[in-house]
Formats: sequence, structure tokens, C-alpha cells
Amino acid sequence: MYLISAYFDKETTDKIQEYINQVAKKTGNTFMLDGRVPPHITLAAFDVDREGQITAFLEQEISQLQQGTLQWASIGTFLPYVIYLAPVLNEYLHHLSVKVNEALLQMDGISVRPHYQPFQWIPHTTIGKKLSPEEMRTAFYVLQHQFGMFSGQVTHIGLAKTNPYKNLTVFDLREGN
Repeated sequence: MYLISAYFDKETTDKIQEYINQVAKKTGNTFMLDGRVPPHITLAAFDVDREGQITAFLEQEISQLQQGTLQWASIGTFLPYVIYLAPVLNEYLHHLSVKVNEALLQMDGISVRPHYQPFQWIPHTTIGKKLSPEEMRTAFYVLQHQFGMFSGQVTHIGLAKTNPYKNLTVFDLREGN
């Protein structure tokens, strides 16, 4: 499986990474650290016959996109074993999702995962994954005491492969007006 994901400015990345680190430390679950999964929001998930065609697509499509601001406002879970920070689905984030998915759906040889398409997608930044029920409770406790609403900038879009997570290419977004 492949992912197209939004990545953040250094300050935002560091802040989210600290949440990941604290959850790993308190729960003992180091899945996110072991996999070197960077803080991100997945915009699309898909399978593809030819990896090279996706890189060319990204070069063309990403060059049109600008940086934008997001606000993380809540803690969420995908039961039974994922805890995440939820950004507000603002116009900017919705636009990224629509642009990426519309372009992917026009390409041959791609099978797009429906749970990441617009209006079927829950934007999220995973903090802990493959957590046991006890680890989930601990992770929620950690975030309950440390998390506060914050804003950050989307500055890059990248293509990654999963299992294990590996960035294949990352593109800088244009600075906004």
C-alpha cells in the first residue's frame, strides 16, 4: 500500500513527535518509534501497479499546491488500538484531499482505498498504533494531561510505502500569498 501524506513545519512536527514519544514512553508501546513513522496526515491510500507513475503524478500535481494552516483540536480513537490527534477539517485540508484523490482516480492501474476519499475520510495524526486496551487507556491519560489545541503549517506532501513505513519522495509546497 502507498500513502500520500501532508507533513508539517519543524515546530509542529516537533510538538507532535513529543506526543508520540510521551505515549510510547508511558505505554511501553514503541510501534510508531520503531517504524519511524513521522507526524503526518494521510490524504490518500492506494495500491498501484507501477510506482514510477505516482512520482511523476506528484511532481505535476503538488507543484500547484500551497502551504496552509491547520488546527488540531481534539483527541480521537479508532478502536480497538489507535489514538490520534484530530485536526479541524477546514477548507484548506478538504481542498488537499479533493485534489489528491481526484487526480489519483483519473490514473489507470490504481486502486484507491475508499476510507481516505473526501466525505469518507477522518483526517487524523496518529500518535499511537497497535495499542492494547490498557495501553489505550494510558495513552488517553497522557494526552488528556498534555494536549491543548494548537495550530501548525502543512509545508510538504510526500509519497510513502507502508509495512514498514518508508518515505519515497517528499515535495515542498509553495508558500501562500
